[in-house]
Amino acid sequence: MSADFSQRVLRWFDEHGRHDLPWQKNITPYSVWVSEIMLQQTQVATVIPYFERFLQSFPTVGDLAAASEDAVLHHWTGLGYYARARNLHAAAKTVVAEHGGEFPRSVDGLMSLKGIGRSTAGAIAAISMGLPASILDGNVKRVLARHRAIAGWPEQTAVRNKLWAIAEKLTPKERTADYTQAMMDLGATLCVRSNPQCEQCPLVDDCEAHARGLVKEIPGKKPKKAIPVKKTVFLIIEDGAGSVLLEKRPAAGIWGSLYSFPESDEDYQLAASAPASMSADAQDVNTQLSPLRHTFSHFHLDIKPIRLRATRLNTSQELGRWLWYPLDGSLAVGLAAPVDKLLRQLSTPDSR
Repeated sequence: MSADFSQRVLRWFDEHGRHDLPWQKNITPYSVWVSEIMLQQTQVATVIPYFERFLQSFPTVGDLAAASEDAVLHHWTGLGYYARARNLHAAAKTVVAEHGGEFPRSVDGLMSLKGIGRSTAGAIAAISMGLPASILDGNVKRVLARHRAIAGWPEQTAVRNKLWAIAEKLTPKERTADYTQAMMDLGATLCVRSNPQCEQCPLVDDCEAHARGLVKEIPGKKPKKAIPVKKTVFLIIEDGAGSVLLEKRPAAGIWGSLYSFPESDEDYQLAASAPASMSADAQDVNTQLSPLRHTFSHFHLDIKPIRLRATRLNTSQELGRWLWYPLDGSLAVGLAAPVDKLLRQLSTPDSR
């Protein structure tokens, strides 16, 4: 059955699969790795321009390893889940320092690199090295769960273990790279979560979920929890000369190592939030910005921006934490997504 399964998937891929995505050209372990990390929790259409810019700036793993963290995070701004970028940077340094710039040629070796899990390692090994390695990303989980009618949320340990066993049994030893991309394509284009196109699927004839009328129920959804709402105030401190004050966040926690506005739990407590090297005689700016909500995977953050104008003093003794950021965007640093959004608003003539 496994041979027939893979043959049907491959025939469909040859005729209907995607063959012109940027990471399908000039395939290397590095390009596959970058694409796989970017595609985690992110749609293909969103990833394409980020991938192209990233590879243009960092064409090799050596270039990425030699780059500054700020430069890497700048290229990730707006893509979210910034730990991915920090792990990517750390792993690149390991590949260069400990592996001579060459990626390990085994799943276990790839998994020793920071941020690379079992499925990502399998994708790199299969697609760029032709090794018979299996993957189990979100798309493949959905295809296999429906084909075998495996109920339950795929991230539950028992369900995930069943799916891994099936994935490994079905992965062919020939054309593994094409099969891997085919399975991801099948889940991304036909076997989607809502309104799957079952009649066009090469696996419909023996899909158990389809036969039992369970396609809408499988795979199971993540158990719902109430999403809490947190609140903060962004202090948008302007110097009157086209720059605003940003603060680099700690490496750990949300927006780790990214630049953000100073924050306060109250409307604002400037003395507690701003650097000592800036005057404390800040004044409100007449034109204020609207509140906004940013949603993380586990909570909502309601943000109230407060615009202030203060005298800019010498901040040289605080470099690394504080930064006067030019509103023309000429400085390449990593920015938290809502910060980037607010900076774009501030750069428009109407906001000044």
